[in-house]
Amino acid sequence: MQFLKIPVDARSGGMSGAVIASVRDASAMFWNPAGITRVDTGRVSFQVAHTRYFADTKINYAGAVFKTGSQSFLGVQLLAMDYGEMEETTEFQPLGTGRTFTMSNYLIGLTYAQQLTESFSLGINGKFAHEGLPNVATNNVLFDLGFQYNVGFRNTRFAVAMSNFGFSVQPKGEVELLDFTTTKKDNTFEDVTVPAVFRLGICSDIWRKNQHAITGALQLNHPTDNNESIALGAEYLYKNFLALRSGYEFGQDERTSPSAGMGVKLRRRYGQLGFDYGFVHKNVLGNLHRLTLSVTIK
Repeated sequence: MQFLKIPVDARSGGMSGAVIASVRDASAMFWNPAGITRVDTGRVSFQVAHTRYFADTKINYAGAVFKTGSQSFLGVQLLAMDYGEMEETTEFQPLGTGRTFTMSNYLIGLTYAQQLTESFSLGINGKFAHEGLPNVATNNVLFDLGFQYNVGFRNTRFAVAMSNFGFSVQPKGEVELLDFTTTKKDNTFEDVTVPAVFRLGICSDIWRKNQHAITGALQLNHPTDNNESIALGAEYLYKNFLALRSGYEFGQDERTSPSAGMGVKLRRRYGQLGFDYGFVHKNVLGNLHRLTLSVTIK
């Protein structure tokens, strides 16, 4: 279930994922559920995001946040990964059997967050994750937990987020085992471990003057199934209208260029409309593009 670790939105993509302390939109349900308490909404906030991933795969994400009380928020999220059709090959037909197949990876989640004090917010996710191949599927129930704390100096925020925590599960179904003369079916599988990630982050205003502000972010990522990495991100904001972003993640297996992105927010009678774009270049896999559309209703 490695698809659960792939960033889903343009803002985080532009800052190399260093967002758990500063996230303040519906994508917080993916990064740090406590962040939905900072969504600027009177009634509801929606977000849809599309990632053009490598090898013609695509990731689609949708989230909605509702204010249910003076300090409480409820959110729902849906993530789906589209691999398209793939050609079936076997050991004895490496050029293809003439048949095609598809994978189905998706996540459905419910989030609750509470602003406990003026400085401290806490959030939790419960989510159902599915990863399926023809005749074989893995289903699991996972949880996320996170908090954000406003230090009270230069808009500094400290955050901790734990994502994809749960138990290992065994796939269900059966596969065909081929040899030269016979075909056998097997339904025994090894357990699939969950891709849990612990993140620790901080963000602060580096510079602020009149309608201009630059925020810096530092984040430690500790996955249970890979090496640790450190992400640095920066965001320039003008009048809460235009945002320019960049970042870099140290410790990755593959060398990449610094990420970049931008966003605009437009005030409307019904609320606010936002567009964001994120880009990063992987030296081996190529370019990765992310787009996000956000709508906030008063």
